[in-house]
Amino acid sequence: MPEDLASQNCVPCRGGVPPMKGRELQRILQLVPEWKAVNEHHITRLFTFPDFKQALEFVNAVGEIAEQQGHHPDILLTWGKAEITLWTHKIDGLTQSDFIMAAKIDRLYPADSVADENRSRRKTPA
Repeated sequence: MPEDLASQNCVPCRGGVPPMKGRELQRILQLVPEWKAVNEHHITRLFTFPDFKQALEFVNAVGEIAEQQGHHPDILLTWGKAEITLWTHKIDGLTQSDFIMAAKIDRLYPADSVADENRSRRKTPA
């Protein structure tokens, strides 16, 4: 399994393959460390932003990548937050494409978003 998942392309699942579980799942999950596996069924990550506009821009960029890859996440957008959930519906579980998509999404996330949000939370009104 290549280390740079983000440079790969999602492969459409035609079914008939077992979902990733156990050691195989734990190994690939290490390549996207901010993502959490839930019941070995799907992966999820919460992205935070200083405002709604930046969260929306991020979600729109995720949508562009999803369309290019033909692999569409569930997205929950709220003020300053975007929660992304991935799994392969055809097999009702996880495939390598879910992790490829997660890595591509990670590349979209500005590294300083969390730092900016933490700074704004620490500021006290004058």
